[in-house]
Amino acid sequence: MENHFFIDSGELSAEALERKHRLETDPSSRTDHMAYLPDMEQISSDIREKVMKQVESYDYNAYTAADVHRALQHDTLSVEDLKALLSPAAAPFLERMAEKARLETRKHFGNTVYLFTPLYIANYCENYCVYCGFNCYNHIRRMKLDMEQIEHEMKVIADSGMEEILLLTGESRSKSDVKYIGEACKLARKYFRMVGIEVYPMNTDDYRYLHECGVDYVTVFQETYDTVKYEQLHLAGHKRVWPYRFDAQERALMGGMRGIACSALLGLSDFRRDALASALHVYYLQRKYPHAEVSLSCPRLRPIINNDTINPQDVHERELCQILCAYRLFLPFAGITVSSRESESFRNGIVKIAATKISAGVSTGIGDHESKYTGKESDAEGDEQFEINDSRSFAQMYKDMSDEGLQPVLNDYLYV
Repeated sequence: MENHFFIDSGELSAEALERKHRLETDPSSRTDHMAYLPDMEQISSDIREKVMKQVESYDYNAYTAADVHRALQHDTLSVEDLKALLSPAAAPFLERMAEKARLETRKHFGNTVYLFTPLYIANYCENYCVYCGFNCYNHIRRMKLDMEQIEHEMKVIADSGMEEILLLTGESRSKSDVKYIGEACKLARKYFRMVGIEVYPMNTDDYRYLHECGVDYVTVFQETYDTVKYEQLHLAGHKRVWPYRFDAQERALMGGMRGIACSALLGLSDFRRDALASALHVYYLQRKYPHAEVSLSCPRLRPIINNDTINPQDVHERELCQILCAYRLFLPFAGITVSSRESESFRNGIVKIAATKISAGVSTGIGDHESKYTGKESDAEGDEQFEINDSRSFAQMYKDMSDEGLQPVLNDYLYV
């Protein structure tokens, strides 16, 4: 099914609709997506150049079965090996890739699987990203939790036994400023042993401040590494600036963060090139910052409120499995997270092959963990970012992983 991203809301004013349509139809009305805004820090780094040089020269149809076979013979994969394993020629080798990935995962991670849950604390957004449920032109219930509401949600989650939390907001610097996020992180540190954030990209000093507030790691989705497609999908807002977003993880490490995660949103552009770019982004960061904990996510497009036609196009479960196996073989020490965008059956299978971390008890809405965890309705609820595909509770996920012969891990850090 073809994606139709441009959906109008009847709640928009005539002026807003005119502005929205102008952004969609007139490229000259949009700002330069490669130009930094005045408040954006520019760092000196060659990682972006290295990644894009490899991606732009990647002709995945040029790889053969012999190239794939050769890659599978190697214990340590080269960039060329990774390219072969991501190519269409590798599809018939998926079972071999999966078995080798399974052995590699067990070698480095044992039979463990890490559990965490996301907590969305605000869904206001100033960007027009046409595929996202939070985008500024989508008519949804907007909500920003105050500190009392945030702490209440955290108590509910912590009472379930969860020890790792990922805090998320929409990308609005005015509604969810750095201080607001920092105060939420301080609260999170009271209840959880591991705290991550997935918010708008920031400057190094902001990441340093959030690290001091208790943040351990930063996740940023590049969405797509295809700069032409990126320009067509991100029509307004700070997020439109592609290079600033690319460098976010490196700025986070410069600010003292212990770990970072990279990802593309598969289905937005050519998924093989985006998968290659994501892996190389992590690879070059790991080489430059060997002390850093690095990880990858591999989300696919999902439907959103007011647009249920959005789908991941030609990225089916077999293709997703191929990507994850290639990631594991190329980056044996990297964490791999598979989110609730994927089905229960797929996640149950992939954690035994390549993934090391999955979410549980998930809600992508605002302020509704109490109703999800206890059945008690809350007045402070905002709409979700996208539809999830696996709604298992923390307790059910813990049981299911144990039944699969895996050892669920809630945290492996001690702070002294």
